[in-house]
Amino acid sequence: MQLKFTKMHGLGNDFVVLNGLEQDIDLSREQLRLLADRRFGVGCDQVLLLQPPADSGTLVRFRIFNADGGEVEQCGNGARCIGAYLSRHGYVSDNRITAETARGNILITLEDAELVRVNMGIPSFEPGDLPMLGQRRSIYSVDLSGGPLSFMAVSMGNPHAVITVNDVDWTPVAQLGTEIQSLEMFPRGVNVGFMQIVDSGHVRLRVFERGVGETLACGSGACAAMVTGVMDNKLANDVDIGLKGGHLTVSWAGEGEPVYMTGPATTVYEGQITI
Repeated sequence: MQLKFTKMHGLGNDFVVLNGLEQDIDLSREQLRLLADRRFGVGCDQVLLLQPPADSGTLVRFRIFNADGGEVEQCGNGARCIGAYLSRHGYVSDNRITAETARGNILITLEDAELVRVNMGIPSFEPGDLPMLGQRRSIYSVDLSGGPLSFMAVSMGNPHAVITVNDVDWTPVAQLGTEIQSLEMFPRGVNVGFMQIVDSGHVRLRVFERGVGETLACGSGACAAMVTGVMDNKLANDVDIGLKGGHLTVSWAGEGEPVYMTGPATTVYEGQITI
């Protein structure tokens, strides 16, 4: 099978975009893993598949597969790249795109030639929405190999645990992320964010994603960190999130309101691969 693809990234969080609007694409988990493999395939954090929508009110169906081949519900950086891809390939006539995802419809706005804004939806702090076992609390505590650890939890359409740390550079992200992802309280796994609050308007963040590992950036993880910081009365309603790959702006008016994330989307190259 010959597959055309576009390689894109959002702050270094990189994607293989497949256009299923113009070709019928049905890949197995093994084929998806091959595409994402950085030695034997194209290489990426996630594979993004565009398909015709089921809802006539949306432009496209947007599916997300992690590097391990598993399908997930949400990807903020991927949503920005999809918006840029559809615009640059002539699928949209204005600056607003409504796309279907596994967690519902999302609105993507093309701010200018470089920046894309995504309405990431209303965050939920209910454990059942992540999903997560147990009753809702402001702060959760678990015992890990290095001792007790506290975190906040939120669903951005996908599950996130956010830990506030003193210095992200000295945090054992891979070790803690792996341990937390293996906890039985997260039956579908969890993305683990490590947040250093610089001041009320600035955060440094590292994210250990399920099915991927640490990435240079995570859009939904940036939103999760910001909203937990607001809920903890430590962050303002507009925050600059500094990740390894660059910066995102996240805005949130408070509980019950949608989260907005703005950042760049970059096309690297287009190619073709035999699967």
